[in-house]
Amino acid sequence: MTSIPLVDLGAQHAAVADEIADGWREVLARTSFIAGPQVAEFESDYAASIGTRHCVGVANGTDAIEIALRALGVGSGDECILPANTFIATVEAVSRAGAEPVLVDCADDGTYLIDADAVEAAVTPRTRAIIPVHLYGQAAPVEQLLPLAEKIGAWVVEDAAQSQGARREGRGAGALGHLAATSFYPGKNLGAYGDAGAVLTDSDELAARMRMIRDHGSRHKYAHEVIGLNSRLDTLQAVVLSAKLRRLARWNAMRQAAAERYDALLSQVEQVIRPCVLDGNEHVWHLYVVRVPDRDRVLKELHAAGIGAGIHYPVPVHLTSAFAGLGYAEGTFSVTERVAREILSLPLFPEITPSQQERVVSVLMAAMHT
Repeated sequence: MTSIPLVDLGAQHAAVADEIADGWREVLARTSFIAGPQVAEFESDYAASIGTRHCVGVANGTDAIEIALRALGVGSGDECILPANTFIATVEAVSRAGAEPVLVDCADDGTYLIDADAVEAAVTPRTRAIIPVHLYGQAAPVEQLLPLAEKIGAWVVEDAAQSQGARREGRGAGALGHLAATSFYPGKNLGAYGDAGAVLTDSDELAARMRMIRDHGSRHKYAHEVIGLNSRLDTLQAVVLSAKLRRLARWNAMRQAAAERYDALLSQVEQVIRPCVLDGNEHVWHLYVVRVPDRDRVLKELHAAGIGAGIHYPVPVHLTSAFAGLGYAEGTFSVTERVAREILSLPLFPEITPSQQERVVSVLMAAMHT
C-alpha cells in the first residue's frame, strides 16, 4: 500500500533542484550568507507579486508579526484583536511585542475566517491593532475591518502566512491592510528550506524601521537606535524562495484544480462539510479542510490506511496551557471550539494526482461508515 502524504515537499523540490543548486553554488563562492544580493532581489520580486512597495525579509513568520507591531509602536498597554481560530504563533507574536491579545470567534459561514462583527464588539479604548488571519489559503474580509480601524485609530496587520498568491477583489492578500506578515515555512505555498518570513508594506518609513528592527535595531553597523532582533532572511533561503516564486502561480493553479476535484468527489457525501470560498476571493488552497463527525476516529483510520491527513488546528488558542492566562473559559468561542472538534485537512499539494485523491476520498468514506 502506497502512502499519500499531507504535503509532498520532495516532488516540489525536484522541480527546482537544479536552479537552487546553481544559486547556492554562487552564494557559497561569494560567501554572501547574510544580506547577499539575492535577498534584495527576492524582496523586490515578492513585493511586486503581492502588489506592495516593500517586502522586508525576516527569519520567520512569528518574528514578522512582532516586527510589524513594533514598527507601528504597538506594545505595553495596547490590545490587538485577532481570531481564536489561528495557529498559536499569531498570538505569541502579540505577546512578544508586549501587547495583550484579545481573541474573537470565527464566522459561522464555512470559511472559518475572523468574524468582523465580533471584532467590532471587542474594541476598547486600548485597541491599537486588528490582525485578520488569511486562513487555509483565502483572504479574510479586510475591507470590513479597515473603516473600523480608521474610526478608532488602529492598524490592520494581515497574517498572510497561509495565502501566498491569494487575491481578494483582485488585490493580493498581503496588500489589503496597513502591513502584512507572512511565513515561508517549508510547507507553505511558497516555502523555504527552513524558517523564513517577511513583512509587506507600502510605507517607506515603516519599511525602513522594520529593516532596522530586524537587524539589532541598526541602520548602520554598530549604530543601534532601538533594541531590535536578530531576524534576517538569509541568502540561501532567498535563492530557494526566488526559484519557487517563479513557479508559484502555476503551483497555485494546480492546487485550485485539485480542490475542484475534491469538491466534485465529495459533493454527494452529506456527512462531509466541504470548505466554502468567500465571495470575491481567489483561494489558493494552502489546505483543503473538511468537517466530519467523529473526527478523531476517522483520522485514525485514515492514518492506518496510509493517508496523511491532519488537523489545523486541534486546540483553539484560548484553551492551550500557554494562553490560559488570557482568562477565556471553554465555551467562550462556540464556533471555533465546535470547528476544532470536527475539522480534517486532506492531502493537498500541487502534484497530487486524481487517482490519489480518489483513494483519499474512498478511504474517508469507508472510515465514516465503519
